[in-house]
Amino acid sequence: MDFAQEDLIRLGISLVIGGLIGAEREYHGKSAGLRTMIMICVGSTLFTMISSRIGGSGARIAANIVNGIGFLGAGIIFRENNRVKGLTTAATVWAVSALGMCVGAGHYDIALIGFVFILGSLLLLVNLAGRIHKLNQIRDYKIVTAFHNKTLKQYEELFDEFGLKSTRNQQQRIGTEIIGHWRVSGSEQNHEKCIKRLLRDPEVKEFTF
Repeated sequence: MDFAQEDLIRLGISLVIGGLIGAEREYHGKSAGLRTMIMICVGSTLFTMISSRIGGSGARIAANIVNGIGFLGAGIIFRENNRVKGLTTAATVWAVSALGMCVGAGHYDIALIGFVFILGSLLLLVNLAGRIHKLNQIRDYKIVTAFHNKTLKQYEELFDEFGLKSTRNQQQRIGTEIIGHWRVSGSEQNHEKCIKRLLRDPEVKEFTF
């Protein structure tokens, strides 16, 4: 088998590996989907292949792939509603680049095992992650109520009543209203019970959760 055929096989394997992982990300509506993962995997393979041919200083190319992927992954991570999102996709980008490097170096066995672990984690651990999330959720509560010369401590006692742990954030009075912000953690079931109580509270003018 000549080098041209070997190179085509490596690039083809990278395309398939990157495509399968990218399809999973695309299906779940993530920012780095099918085409992005293919480009990352194939690109990492190309860089690794060319670095092995250049030799000497060319070996630095493979090492710099990790740095380059780090910048790309940082662009995927963003903050929304006081929560960090995109971490799993950014980590997947990093892992896919490693698979591309393995293929580019001709280590198909390592690439295959890594691919099974990565795709398996993305597909099989979704339900487990969902169950863990239901057991403990962190939500930001904002309550606006009429000011009656008293604090908002009664709401903290309400959180305790429903088995929720709360951390007091900013509280302020504006005119005849007092506004409270809390970061509240607990099971999804307890959150829902507490939310129903607050939605029925006639003194609550505004409630964000």
